[in-house]
Amino acid sequence: MEESKRQKQVAGVIQEAINDIFLRLGYNMMDGGMVSISHVKLTPDLLEARIYLSLFKVNDPDALLKKFEDRKGEIKKELGLRVKQQLRRMPELKFYKDDTLDHVFRMEEIFKKINEERNS
Repeated sequence: MEESKRQKQVAGVIQEAINDIFLRLGYNMMDGGMVSISHVKLTPDLLEARIYLSLFKVNDPDALLKKFEDRKGEIKKELGLRVKQQLRRMPELKFYKDDTLDHVFRMEEIFKKINEERNS
């Protein structure tokens, strides 16, 4: 199902605010790597925000996701202070790993092997 205009607007506001929160709290550099918000998806009722994190050179991605789940209350409180004028209810935050970069690197390796096989 396609996202509504309102879902996209609220997701953009949340993504921008959480990026600022991550910068301010130092969450953008954790566990030996870099963390960024790749995108935010909202449920149609706007009560759940699925936040996809792009993790680059992070030692243990699963442990890092657990850290964000543990700090969800702190992040939600900061988010509430920033967007309270724009939302009636604060959505529940869920963090997921965005593995798009992993797929890109795997595809590059596959293409490199194909080219090597063709040349030899």
